[in-house]
Amino acid sequence: MQEFFINLKRLGKKKIYTETIQLDFKINDLKDLLVACVSSKIKDYNSKRENNQLLSFLTPSQIQEQSETGKIGFGDIANYNLADEQASIETAIQAYKDGMFLVFINDEEITDLNENISLTPDTNITFLRMTFLTGTYW
Repeated sequence: MQEFFINLKRLGKKKIYTETIQLDFKINDLKDLLVACVSSKIKDYNSKRENNQLLSFLTPSQIQEQSETGKIGFGDIANYNLADEQASIETAIQAYKDGMFLVFINDEEITDLNENISLTPDTNITFLRMTFLTGTYW
């Protein structure tokens, strides 16, 4: 199992979020990378809903850590529905095809889902979410 860091950036915003994903299989192309990212996040999302604490509390270190991000919260979950992994994968692939986000590997844009990619632990992976300036997509 390999661990990779993915940078998440939105146009017009200065902050870059970094997410960690665990990959259980070798990534051959961009489609494999999207499937792995979505699967990793769906597992995290669903596990939070399955292993929910009845009474949540914060330790002083958690309060300090959250205060650095600007928001302190208990992490309460209002929606206990589990996400459908296959539907989420299809949605992510369709969003990429529709140009809702771009993918850069080591500052080089990957433009084809079937383009071969090679990942190492030092690879810089960036997802750039596109922002539309009008109310329509056309």
